[in-house]
Amino acid sequence: MRGTSIKVQALYAGYKGPDVIKNIALEAAPGDFLCIVGPNGSGKSTLLRAIARLIPCRGSVTVEGRDTGVLKRGELAKKIALLGQTSQFYFPYTVYETAALGRYAYGKGFIPKLGKEDREIIDRTLKRLELDALAETPITVLSGGQLQRVFLARTLVQNPAIILLDEPTNHLDLKYQVELLRYLGNWAGESGGIVIAVLHDLNLARGFAGRVILLDGGELRAEGPAAEVLQSPALEAAYGMDIPAFMRSTLKLWETSPGPDYE
Repeated sequence: MRGTSIKVQALYAGYKGPDVIKNIALEAAPGDFLCIVGPNGSGKSTLLRAIARLIPCRGSVTVEGRDTGVLKRGELAKKIALLGQTSQFYFPYTVYETAALGRYAYGKGFIPKLGKEDREIIDRTLKRLELDALAETPITVLSGGQLQRVFLARTLVQNPAIILLDEPTNHLDLKYQVELLRYLGNWAGESGGIVIAVLHDLNLARGFAGRVILLDGGELRAEGPAAEVLQSPALEAAYGMDIPAFMRSTLKLWETSPGPDYE
């Protein structure tokens, strides 16, 4: 078990203008699955990028008691991995080659070679994500859902202590959404790592996250167990609607609509 921990204090960040996120504080312990929710423009993606040190920020982010601001990029990559909403590619790499890019931080030299351990990690990850049969397929011919799983594989083979995910279920059908989040929850529990995921689907957040933080206007409005935050008055204020009531009314449609006769 890794025994990883992360602590964010008084974090501010933006993009050449006013701060997008303001005075954010959060903590996560080994095995935590933390979900960030909030309406569009609330600062969710900006918060992930600031935690990953991809944009300038003020405040502190510490992992295992060390300030990430003093870590070299290669060292930081072994601690934190980020899968964004979109990933660009410019060359027709195969699925295997794309996943292998996640091992770059562990190699030596300008063009590091894959060792036995690297290949074992890559093979195991591709199999878990049902990508092993596509290992030699160019990523340029993949569907959006397949491509998203390839980029997730690249993130996982990086073997970080903390995985940050910005809409990881993007382009995935329901089966793969559920399997992906279940896999990530198991990964955190078994390895002692931490998952911090931005999700728009509040049903998925309720089903998989242990804790939820709610952002609105770049500020933290609520934090705590998923069941509490997703029933809180702050949620209705942030989204401008009674979300639990809407979810219950939708569930009634599934319960009362006639289904197929399988007898």
